[in-house]
Amino acid sequence: MPLSISALLDEAAADCPDARLWEFFDEGATATYREVRRDSMKIGALLAGEGIRRGDRVAVMLPNVPEMPLTWLSLARIGAIMVPVNTRSSARELAYAVENSGARLLLIHEELAGIFDDGDPGIGVLIVGTADWCKRFDAAAAEECPAPALDRDTIVNIQYTSGTTGLPKGCLLSHRYWLTAGMVNAWRDGLRLRRILATTPFTYMDPQWLLLMAMYQRGTLVVGRKQSASKFSRWLADHAIEFCLFPEAASKQPPAPHDAENVVKRANIYGVRASAHREIEARYGFKAREAFGMTEIGSGMYVPLEAEDMIGSGSCGIASPFRETKVIDDNGQEVAPGEVGELLIRGPGILQGYCNNPEATAEVLQDGWFHSGDLFRKDAAGFHYIVGRKKDMIRRSGENIACREVEGVLRDMDKIEEVALIGVADDMRGEEVKAFVTLQNGQKADVALIDEIVEYAERRLASFKVPRYFEFIETMPRTTSFKVSKTELIRSRNDQRQGAFDRVERIWR
Repeated sequence: MPLSISALLDEAAADCPDARLWEFFDEGATATYREVRRDSMKIGALLAGEGIRRGDRVAVMLPNVPEMPLTWLSLARIGAIMVPVNTRSSARELAYAVENSGARLLLIHEELAGIFDDGDPGIGVLIVGTADWCKRFDAAAAEECPAPALDRDTIVNIQYTSGTTGLPKGCLLSHRYWLTAGMVNAWRDGLRLRRILATTPFTYMDPQWLLLMAMYQRGTLVVGRKQSASKFSRWLADHAIEFCLFPEAASKQPPAPHDAENVVKRANIYGVRASAHREIEARYGFKAREAFGMTEIGSGMYVPLEAEDMIGSGSCGIASPFRETKVIDDNGQEVAPGEVGELLIRGPGILQGYCNNPEATAEVLQDGWFHSGDLFRKDAAGFHYIVGRKKDMIRRSGENIACREVEGVLRDMDKIEEVALIGVADDMRGEEVKAFVTLQNGQKADVALIDEIVEYAERRLASFKVPRYFEFIETMPRTTSFKVSKTELIRSRNDQRQGAFDRVERIWR
């Protein structure tokens, strides 16, 4: 394993300087390994000119444009720390990330700079994409980029993540974390993967390790500006993609003649409905395999390509290379195979803690083990099955409702793209169930559809699990690992009954 992210880039650029490292197809921008190395060093020199030194934190709020990964690579080289900020963040959320991380500088894209209308960020700002930025970049000299001695355990990211409740927590992630994630995904299947697709935002964790995966493979990262379920299979065909993270929503799009016209060797899927797994493979003609990861640990589990018997099983796999797992009960004792308990994970390169949050760090890191907060069962062969979040349960009239189970059932309905459940306080039952729903294109959010959803759910679930409240939204908010952010959904309203349809009272509240 290289000593740092910049060492990996240096080795790759020496091996294949004129090979293409990335293609931003929406931007029409490409760059070779040599060019990426040079341009990232130019930004490193530019940032050093702004007074950024080893250990300094820099907030970065950029969409999927080349300057985003170039900035990350430059900060990694000079020993500074990137604080990715979601491009959909409010001024309040940006201010929280800046204050909590201790960022000294903010890089923000010109199309996002309107956020300052809501207040001054309180730190220095560089606006990317302006004439001034281009002038500074052109004048920067790559040879003036600082290059302090680094090791694999030097922090390179403060990556914010959040669970069901509470403020976002900044994961302290090292070079070893990213190098491990890139290496595991590059080599665990023994495949040569030359063209790798990244269409989720670079502020999430996936595109960052996908870039390193491409470097290990001496391949090309193909980058889209924005995820699109309707365009996904066309991208696979048009860009000759060999590895991708396949979104379940793409499988709900109308079949197209080009669906199987791809050269994908492996598609990672995450939490896909077990009933849809085999259909996805048949429709698209590639091998789709489950995997499991978290911002805190990187890659945690994966299903090997040869594990054909796991198709449609719902398993998210065996422990990834460099990872060890166990499932424990409430007393901290490891449970027998097949029994449910909390998943613990350990191994080199997991988070070093949460930024300025020793209490949360002590809660999740104990004796070298990361306590995931996820309920799992593990079979005798070492395959894991996620049951749900320990804290993602709704208790209604004394009955425990696992949100994951209900969400999975409702996602099976053709007219629904995605579902997220939360509990709503109720004087009589303690909690009632509310479903946030995004619909497939063309579906109308009305009472007739809600009745259809309820009827569908009642045929498949116990009556107490069927949601009482329904709210339709266009897009789901996301965490840094691209999971649905229930924290944001909960914070969206003081009274979660408002704006929702109450199927018991038969009214929109």
